Amino acid sequence: MPVFTYSARSLAGEIRTGEIDLPSREEVVGYLRRQRLIPVKVEQKKTGGLTLDFGGGVKTRDVVIFTRQFATMINSGLPLVQSLNILAEQSESKALRKTIEQVLYDVEAGNTLADSLRKHPKVFSDLYVNMVAAGEAGGILDVILLRLATFLEKSDALARKIKGAMIYPAVILCVTVAAVAILLVKVIPTFQEMFESAGVPLPGPTRLVILLSTLLQTYWWAVLGVIAGVVFVIRQVYKTPGGRLAIDRMLLRLPIMGNLLRKASIARFTRTLGTLISSGVSILEGLEITARTAGNRVLHDAIMESRVSIAGGETIAEPLKRAGVFPPMVVQMIHVGEQTGGLDEMLTKIADFYDEEVDVAVEALLSALEPVLIVVLGVVVGGMIVSMYLPIFDMINAVQG
Repeated sequence: MPVFTYSARSLAGEIRTGEIDLPSREEVVGYLRRQRLIPVKVEQKKTGGLTLDFGGGVKTRDVVIFTRQFATMINSGLPLVQSLNILAEQSESKALRKTIEQVLYDVEAGNTLADSLRKHPKVFSDLYVNMVAAGEAGGILDVILLRLATFLEKSDALARKIKGAMIYPAVILCVTVAAVAILLVKVIPTFQEMFESAGVPLPGPTRLVILLSTLLQTYWWAVLGVIAGVVFVIRQVYKTPGGRLAIDRMLLRLPIMGNLLRKASIARFTRTLGTLISSGVSILEGLEITARTAGNRVLHDAIMESRVSIAGGETIAEPLKRAGVFPPMVVQMIHVGEQTGGLDEMLTKIADFYDEEVDVAVEALLSALEPVLIVVLGVVVGGMIVSMYLPIFDMINAVQG
């Protein structure tokens, strides 16, 4: 993740400088504004060479355990400082232990828990920090921490479902590429030498496979360069707002896969917003945080339109309906939740329903992909092998004739 240096002016007029690691300049500016600082200068820090991170991050599971234990200690009446000290000593993750120690130091220095957590955005997200702030303000920190732990567990389970659905296609793709490469580089040249020594005429499919083999052996560096170039261009396009919007919209329109991504996005959106609202975070702030964690630009824009709608005294449901991403059932349930004052409960019900829908969509995806990928693998590899045996069949027929 890039490191940015910044200088910002506080409300009292003093200039503050520092460094922070966030994905983009826009997120740094947003972070500073949430700290009630006016950004003066934000620049990405230039690094002198390659830096490697060998597992220095904090796993979601470690944060979940920390949050649940923290909630239990606070509920049992242990002081905040003592709870943090115990959690730092018993944490098995070195990175998390170091973070807790820094949070403990800031709390002992007189900062609130939320402000202390906010200094570590790589470990504690905006959602986490804002919910803790709401818990501190309302005197229900233990309840909020338990909600946070449940939310993180469900979000992690959802992410693992999506990753699990991608493993099988990725393995088949890798096997196909490896098999084709081995055939083109090792097997095809042997047949080519045999055919040249025999001087037999070659059919079209055989000539095509031999041409591909020759190209791969002679210009392998060009092939790798083209692949790298395509990946680089796609990544650069995805970094632009218009490019990301177009790619995310295309992903949502994919058969089967698009349906899975849509349901996962709806589950993430509704659970995040429902958890924030039920914890006392304002609807406007909750929508802004939810938009940043949506994971899809189409969804992000729809949520931000809802935020503008709410700020103008209108409803959330109408902009979501116009976006065309949310099914009518979801829009209607959100509308009913707004009308009845039970929006947080309604959002949680939607999230639970779509968590189950994601399970069904994953099974449907795997059921559809398995035969398709096996057929593709058989056609590609089998087609290459058959094309190399065609001249041999011709030779046998000529001898028999």
